[in-house]
Amino acid sequence: MKRFFVAIATLALAASLASAQDFKAAVDTFNAGAQALESNKTEALAQFRSALAQAQACTEEEAAELVANCKKIIPGTILSIAKEQINDGNYDQAVATLAEAKAAATEFGVEEVAAEADNLLPNVYLRKGTTLLKEKDFAGATTAFKNVVDLDPENGQAQLLLGQSLIQTGAIDEAIAAYEKAYGLGKEEQAGKQLSTAFLKKGQALMKAGKNAEAVEALEKSASYSESPNAYKLMASALTKSGKSAKAIDAYKKYLEIAPDAKDAADIIFTIAATAQKAGDKATAKEYYQKLSGTKYAEQAAAQLKTL
Repeated sequence: MKRFFVAIATLALAASLASAQDFKAAVDTFNAGAQALESNKTEALAQFRSALAQAQACTEEEAAELVANCKKIIPGTILSIAKEQINDGNYDQAVATLAEAKAAATEFGVEEVAAEADNLLPNVYLRKGTTLLKEKDFAGATTAFKNVVDLDPENGQAQLLLGQSLIQTGAIDEAIAAYEKAYGLGKEEQAGKQLSTAFLKKGQALMKAGKNAEAVEALEKSASYSESPNAYKLMASALTKSGKSAKAIDAYKKYLEIAPDAKDAADIIFTIAATAQKAGDKATAKEYYQKLSGTKYAEQAAAQLKTL
């Protein structure tokens, strides 16, 4: 009987020694991970995960503390790897790593890491989109910026850049919608200029399609954000084609007001005079024919003044 008890005691001692050795190995693995953090975070992460598995198999009371330390440091290490990938421009990898960091943080209850991963994700897409925009990959940039605004609809800079990438793909109406959102999110100056240009392009496209009334609306929108000679010149042309001579004359006058030294100023003055004459507005016709003295239209203007 004594021999049996001795055997059991020996077995228990051996098991205790083995468990102690396992715990020591787990601690050593954790420490190796800590040492690797400065030079190789991927290697450090592998060590921490191995230490966690080893510690979870140990029975010592101290093992619980080691398990807790592993669970705390693993999500942060993954997040740190993601940040390095962002800085290196490896945006697609960073997106995947941030998802991994959030999953680990959620599993282990490290809320601050999960929150930071969520906050970083829109920034990753914004950086990716900006890079693609510079590389003239407008379709790719559009996708990236859409990812940003899906995650952060109040991001005015992302809305502005989304508009810039969309306009390059020919999606004018979508670009305008993005610019309008940016305008309402504190980007009035930048978005206003872009909206003026976008509505100008839309007006030109509508005129080519023969939709002059709609073109006038678009061009008026363009001028409401930023007055440009081109907007008023096109507007005048569209109004003339729509049979609205008086409004066309007003638009031409606005063109001259903004660009009095334009190369085609004499052409516009003659057009105003001729349009007014045709519409029966003799006073305006005379006024503008008289402005043509000393220009290439001087003789024609003088002849028309005699007629009037």
